[in-house]
Amino acid sequence: QVHLVESGGGLVQAGGSLRLSCEASGFIFRINAMGWYRQAPGKQRELVAALTSGESTNYADSVKGRFTISRDNAKNTVYLQMNSLKPEDTAVYYCTMEVVGGISGNFWGQGTQVTVSS
Repeated sequence: QVHLVESGGGLVQAGGSLRLSCEASGFIFRINAMGWYRQAPGKQRELVAALTSGESTNYADSVKGRFTISRDNAKNTVYLQMNSLKPEDTAVYYCTMEVVGGISGNFWGQGTQVTVSS
C-alpha cells in the first residue's frame, strides 16, 4: 500500500505565500508523474500543476508565474510553492502520484485546506 500525506496548508492573506508538501510512503520502486489538484466549494476538481519524471511541467493558466511545482525523488516528495496568492486560490489541495511499486497505480493524498483572505 502507498500513502500520500500532505502538509503546509493554512490561512494566508492575499499576496502571501505558502509551500505545500506531499510525501509518499510504502513499497515504492519509482514515481513517474506527480501533480497537484484543487477543489473549491461547489466546483470540480481541477489540475493546478503537474511534473513528469523527465521534469516537464504543466500549469493551469490561472497559476502560471505564481506557482512552482518541484520534486525530491530521494524523499518521494512533491512540493508546490505558491506565491502572490489570491482569494480565488482558496480550495482543498490534493497531491497525486503515479507510483510503480508493490502496488502500482495513481494514488491521492487526503487533501490540505488553503484559505486566502482578502
